[in-house]
Amino acid sequence: MKYSLAILLFFIATTAFAQEVKQDKKLIQFSGIITDVDSNTVVPYVTVTNLTNKNQLYAANYKGYFSFIAHPGDTILYTAVGYRDLLMPIPAVIDDSKYTAMVKLKADIINLPAVRVYPWATVEEFTRDFMSMKIADDDYGIALRNVSKASINGMIQTLPRDAGEISGINFRLNHDRALNKNMYQTNPLLNPFAWGKLMQSIFNGDKSRSEGN
Repeated sequence: MKYSLAILLFFIATTAFAQEVKQDKKLIQFSGIITDVDSNTVVPYVTVTNLTNKNQLYAANYKGYFSFIAHPGDTILYTAVGYRDLLMPIPAVIDDSKYTAMVKLKADIINLPAVRVYPWATVEEFTRDFMSMKIADDDYGIALRNVSKASINGMIQTLPRDAGEISGINFRLNHDRALNKNMYQTNPLLNPFAWGKLMQSIFNGDKSRSEGN
């Protein structure tokens, strides 16, 4: 009976002590912004893992901001593609009910060996393409081809006008306007000499027709 009572009292004391410890461990609002340590630019969509609280996962938004409930002293792991993993604990002693941290990640640069890709799968394919390769023309042949009629016509159709050509055209147009600004084309309907010539041609036509009859 004494042993049973002692065991019962032990369990009661243990339970009370655990509840007291659990109540003493307060909760805080843990927030932060994740940036690059070199450029200070935000690192978006970083995975934040609370290793102390059963590996609970959180994610930062596109601005690098995160916020969740945690306990003082929790160990937080920050992981992102292209950056080194960062393990950073929350301070164990926090007087306020919230805590903000500036997290800086280091870029993980991996130098890969250079790979040269050839378009030929076998030596036979390379030999065949090399033997059928067209040798380039010499400088004289290239010059003749560049000044040929077909090449010049193609450049005329495709190349835009440069600034010198456009300036020359505008100068000629302005010069023509200045020379002809006082010359106005007369309206033939208001010219009495034109009317007289028209009447004379009509009279001559009627006279020739009457003489023909």
